[in-house]
Amino acid sequence: MNAIQHIRQRSFGWFLALSLAVSLVACTEQSDPDALVIDPKTNGELTLEFDNVVGGTNLALGKATYKNSFGEAFTVDAFNYFVSNVVLKKADGTTYNVPNSYYLVRESLASSQLVKLTDIPQGDYTGVSFVLGVDSTKSVSPVTERIGALDPGTYGQAVDMYWSWNSGYIFVRLEGTSTAVPADRNGYYELHTGGFGGMTGKTVNNLRVVSLTTPTPATVRTRIAPTIHLLVDAGKVMDGSTKISLTSLYKDRTFNGIHSPEAAAKLGLPDNQQGMFTVDHVHNDPK
Repeated sequence: MNAIQHIRQRSFGWFLALSLAVSLVACTEQSDPDALVIDPKTNGELTLEFDNVVGGTNLALGKATYKNSFGEAFTVDAFNYFVSNVVLKKADGTTYNVPNSYYLVRESLASSQLVKLTDIPQGDYTGVSFVLGVDSTKSVSPVTERIGALDPGTYGQAVDMYWSWNSGYIFVRLEGTSTAVPADRNGYYELHTGGFGGMTGKTVNNLRVVSLTTPTPATVRTRIAPTIHLLVDAGKVMDGSTKISLTSLYKDRTFNGIHSPEAAAKLGLPDNQQGMFTVDHVHNDPK
């Protein structure tokens, strides 16, 4: 199956899923005319689905070969990123800040790609924003306060989303192999972005805010739990506002990858990664 056929098949699948969701909501409205009535005394649920892709195809760790804008072939062995400080925007312009919202999305762990937000005020939500990375306040807080996704011990050394030597989180981690990388580096590339602005002094701040608008409202109700389906294009890490050539990057044979906030900023990685996210569609699914 070529890429065009894959995209068409994927789009048709989304169309069917969206049509089914609309039909289910319509049936709910007919059987229960109060389904869309907002109950200010009862909160609801909303899920953010992070669907990782490269261009128009699903991301497949270690199984597929992709090409960047320089025609350099590459695979992806790891793609992880932190999402935090989630803010939901209502149709009336008001916002709701989701408390204690820190999540680590991993392509290798399907469950991490579905972020379920609970206790959400009922309403019609038309936008979502979040920080890509971990904010400075939480980054400098005591280790005992950094729990859940922020506890490196919960995901292990193999995932490696924390620079112990730099006391900071890796916000986005993209790694894999490429024929553009010298053989004495085993053809392996590593692009890591971190840097929250500094703990004891001012340093590079690579935090970015991602703000997105939904094509249709996400209707949080007692009996409707929406899902906002986001596409996250890992290819944008190399092909965003700055185009990155792995050949040029690894021309110094002693170079072993991007492992510092300063190097990531100089390369333009934070802005590239900010552009990875788009909202594809919204499911307003009955509970």
